[in-house]
Amino acid sequence: MLVIGKADRGLCWKDRYWVKANANLWIIIFSYVGNYFLTHYFFQVLGASYTFPAWKMNNVPHSTFFMAHVCFLFYHVASNITLRRLRHSISDLPDSLRWCFEAAWILVFSYFIAYLETVSIVNFPYYEFVDRNAMYRVGCLFYALYFIVSFPMFFRMDEKSSDKWNLSRVAIDALGASMLVTIILDLWRLFLGPIVPLPEGKSCLQSGLVEIWLFRPIWGLKDKPAREIPFALYGIGK
Repeated sequence: MLVIGKADRGLCWKDRYWVKANANLWIIIFSYVGNYFLTHYFFQVLGASYTFPAWKMNNVPHSTFFMAHVCFLFYHVASNITLRRLRHSISDLPDSLRWCFEAAWILVFSYFIAYLETVSIVNFPYYEFVDRNAMYRVGCLFYALYFIVSFPMFFRMDEKSSDKWNLSRVAIDALGASMLVTIILDLWRLFLGPIVPLPEGKSCLQSGLVEIWLFRPIWGLKDKPAREIPFALYGIGK
């Protein structure tokens, strides 16, 4: 907000990119789904765990929901900046080559962001992994799948001045991105499984079709720890 880009200098502060509703709504939805639902893939596939005492929602600390929004917004703005510069620099190339360059850049930048975040929290003692080296080598690729989907989808929003997005379109797009990431992560879980041996009771289900769990009436779950309630539709947990 302090360093204003050329495109935003003539706009009212509320319409500038960092504070406009579209970008924030997209990230709010995407990061919320990532925290509430997809964090459990980190538990079940990557062997991650939060160990600090905290108020939790679906066994995920409340504080992570707020931190994820800030981080994800920064990552996606940085992605947009680099993609615009790349498009400008290769604008004279044939369409097929431009597509290959952009796809390659999204893959590389997604892994870079995932690796950077993982390394940046190495000294935080309350976010643990069964095998941190495996997380650096393979787990970062798993995390990068979030951004391989979200970076190009977020980039499309309001990119053309003649095609302005309303809030309903933004919400639908963010939910679509979230669903696509969920499908990809679940395919990893089913066919590749966890990257490390997990403690008893935390292992993934066997590979195969996603199992649909039948819940007991919700009032029968009120005293049951969230971590013991299976993931309906996702087949995670026991």
